[in-house]
Amino acid sequence: MTTAGLNPRALLLLIGVAFVFGANHVAARVAFDHGLDVATAVTVRSLGTAAVVAFLVPWGRAAVQLTARQWKAMAAIALLVALQSLTLYAAVARIPVGLALLTFNLYSLSAVLWSRLLYGARPNRAVLQAMPVIFLGLALALDITGAASGLDMQTQWSRMGLGVGLALVAALSFGLVLAFTQHEVGTLDGRLRTLITLGAVGTLALLATQVQGGMHWPNSADAHAGWWGLALLTLFYGSAFTLLFSVLPRLGVVGNSPIMNIEPVAALLMAWAWLDQRLAPLQWAGAVVVVGAVIWLGLRRRS
Repeated sequence: MTTAGLNPRALLLLIGVAFVFGANHVAARVAFDHGLDVATAVTVRSLGTAAVVAFLVPWGRAAVQLTARQWKAMAAIALLVALQSLTLYAAVARIPVGLALLTFNLYSLSAVLWSRLLYGARPNRAVLQAMPVIFLGLALALDITGAASGLDMQTQWSRMGLGVGLALVAALSFGLVLAFTQHEVGTLDGRLRTLITLGAVGTLALLATQVQGGMHWPNSADAHAGWWGLALLTLFYGSAFTLLFSVLPRLGVVGNSPIMNIEPVAALLMAWAWLDQRLAPLQWAGAVVVVGAVIWLGLRRRS
């Protein structure tokens, strides 16, 4: 299906998924600020969503037969989603939510790159035209020189470097997830894919919590805020993830993913309102450049 063929309802659904994903990360930052750790968050959110979807799969009489190739693809997807979840939440815990998501949203370019490398899908000329604009906007948003923050470059990167690196790993991982979903398991029922993926991710995260000495729950003086954050991140993530893997493959996952790149702007606004995370005007301009360029790219490639 092309962008021209997307009806207003489908377009609004994609935009809504982006906003819900953004809300999930804002809620996660609240929980992290009150003592919740990343592995515990991924465990609760993944197993909680998998439990709900487990009721939806038999209820909808979804086909549960997978080929050997599809099982291998699902195993790879589960490992990649686990990596993406841990690294992105770790980035959100370290740098402003919107900047972590802005960096992560390079996954749309990553998906195109992986599709080219693994499946020979040639990128549209517009991709090459948009790349330098996207990277320029990202450089402004991240304030790589430190000028907008009143810091020297070394100090700025000592504060931001690890978080940005983690978000880049998440972007590469999720781009590969989208490519695998589109080319390997796109015909599987979305609820079944979600169940298998989140069940495996939750189990891997649970094992990670045991390695670090068990679950680390909210434990600050205002711990109830952390518990609310955990509940909301689980609700928001589960809803958005299920819609993402149920709807986007029918629309063309790789092709339509840029439409959702309004997520960082939504997260920037929510983080400003609820977390008092503020950016300099030049950083806001960079964010708008990145989001605008990626959305333009997605729409142009389907025009």
